[in-house]
Amino acid sequence: MATSSKPTGESSHPYDALPNHQDLDWMISDAKFTADTRTDFYDRSPTSRRYALVGVACSIIFSCSCIVAGIVTSANHGVFEVTVITMEPINIMMQQREILALVLNLIVTLCTESIGLVHCISLRSALASESRLRFNTNLRLLTAARGWYNPNGALLNGVSAILLITSYSSASLIVCSDIQTSPLTYEEGIAIAGLPLLILGITLLLQVMIALSGMRAVKILTWSSSPFDLTAALVHHTQLTPATLRCMRCVSDLDTDGVPAKPSEIQPSAWHAHPSIRKVVIFLWGIVAACTGWAAGVMYIWHTYYASIDLMSPDPLTMQTWSFIPKLQNGKVNYIAYFMPGVNLSEVWILLFVNMTVIQGPLTLGLHCSELIANVIRDERQWRCATGKKGLRTTTNPVKTIFTHPICLVLFVAKPFLHWMFGLSFSVGNSASDGKLEWSSVVMFTAQIWNLCIALFIFACFFTFVALRRPRGPQPAAYGHLQTLANLVDEWSPVMWWGHKEDGIPYCHAGTSDHPLPDVKMDCVYAGSGAGSLVLS
Repeated sequence: MATSSKPTGESSHPYDALPNHQDLDWMISDAKFTADTRTDFYDRSPTSRRYALVGVACSIIFSCSCIVAGIVTSANHGVFEVTVITMEPINIMMQQREILALVLNLIVTLCTESIGLVHCISLRSALASESRLRFNTNLRLLTAARGWYNPNGALLNGVSAILLITSYSSASLIVCSDIQTSPLTYEEGIAIAGLPLLILGITLLLQVMIALSGMRAVKILTWSSSPFDLTAALVHHTQLTPATLRCMRCVSDLDTDGVPAKPSEIQPSAWHAHPSIRKVVIFLWGIVAACTGWAAGVMYIWHTYYASIDLMSPDPLTMQTWSFIPKLQNGKVNYIAYFMPGVNLSEVWILLFVNMTVIQGPLTLGLHCSELIANVIRDERQWRCATGKKGLRTTTNPVKTIFTHPICLVLFVAKPFLHWMFGLSFSVGNSASDGKLEWSSVVMFTAQIWNLCIALFIFACFFTFVALRRPRGPQPAAYGHLQTLANLVDEWSPVMWWGHKEDGIPYCHAGTSDHPLPDVKMDCVYAGSGAGSLVLS
């Protein structure tokens, strides 16, 4: 349970001004004393730990199932062969294949998100132990603790990034078409390729091992994803010290000396507050530009060579050939294709994985980096609840957060959906006959590439708008910056309100309380508790 304590000799009313004629040194030592003597006021969040470990356990079960299924398929049909699961007419077969591919991408997303939560918490704790943790949310795979062999270090973070990309690439290669032939029949169906299924299981299992090793390598103060539980934990363990005279200073004022300030009617955007967000937004627009160039390049190649190369469709890109899912049953579709070279199936599979990983990699990393924007905005919205009627609840539920915060929900849905759309655009044609893989080709569908480009454009616009949006109101913006939150929160409790706490001449004080507070006074200058009698030269 959260509590707050006051040093002996202070008034019983929490908002009484400190005695006059106090100097700056006394105020700083008093702030440190208050932080050091607080009891266990933060949530270690065993519920979040339980959710995270259950998610990891489910990921282990799914990865082991993929490994077993891949081994069984390889043992029964050969390492590079497939297992037929259904035979249907081509129109039904196409629908079932795409539904199965979407479900696979969704399962991969659920597994990687569960693993990512454990890895994120352990990395955050590792950075805090090195006094390098600045924000509650960081780029998980692009931020590393010290030490090359550290489970949270640069080497294994890079390996985790490659494994994450390979997970989605493998999911795109698992489902393929199969042709059953006999002297009297010719049927098409859906088959599961054993090798990509095996690789998917291995990549997920390796990610689990890295995340669990990182968890065991560091002391985790709290499993909560809330920036307030983390800030309180760091203050409690003296890893973070609140600064005085900064009760009206936002995260963008970090380089400004601790001098009194008037409230501002509008706060800075996440773009200006978090340096990594600018890089993420630019990277997202780079993906949109690359996808647009990809679509334009496919159209140029088709118009230049379609009459002389058989691996290109005879139909141009028109409204009749434009669709969300390629209409292969009537042949009215615009595409270009190429066969995978190789003297044997092992070389073909290697080239397939390289093709898929290289092209799908930027999309995977872009969606991963978008987590930074979603989580930073989530942290800021939680902080701004402190001026609402219900107040700010410091503890959060990691599962509930996904569905209650619109930005987190949009990102959670976009991950499997955009990867699925990529699979529609960049389709690997693994053609099997009677369960034996005969040839592999890569097909690029022009309309579906443009569909993906439009979806990425909308996605980038949405996250750019969110990153550039400036919150209104005098409450200083923090965006999950831990030092800023430590400066702004002067009284900790499970439910907090922020507002005006003390009148003073010439400076007032704003802070937090366990009950609603009046609005700050826009024409007053705020510094901090006890600063009313401090005259700054």
